[in-house]
Amino acid sequence: MSADPKPTSAYVTLVSNDGYEFKILRDAACIAGTIKKAFDQSSGFREVSENRMELPTINGVVLEKVCEYLYYNQKHAESKDVPDLEIPPELCLELLIAADYLDV
Repeated sequence: MSADPKPTSAYVTLVSNDGYEFKILRDAACIAGTIKKAFDQSSGFREVSENRMELPTINGVVLEKVCEYLYYNQKHAESKDVPDLEIPPELCLELLIAADYLDV
């Protein structure tokens, strides 16, 4: 058996508590500290080998907006005067809770 780490996929799958799956670029997903730690090669977590992370506290609507934000953040990382991301008021509290959990 080789001790070499398994090559990582460019994409990971994030799964909401209601079963919705979002396949996003690993680089974008790893903007979130919790996701980055879970997919770290040295972590020993199953997420590393499966390229999949289940998020039992986040529903599909919120996770979709989180994924949108991760891509938005990645796209505008080097920009100045970035326009605000549209966030529906009814999602604000749930998004704050998700952001805290995901360390975004």
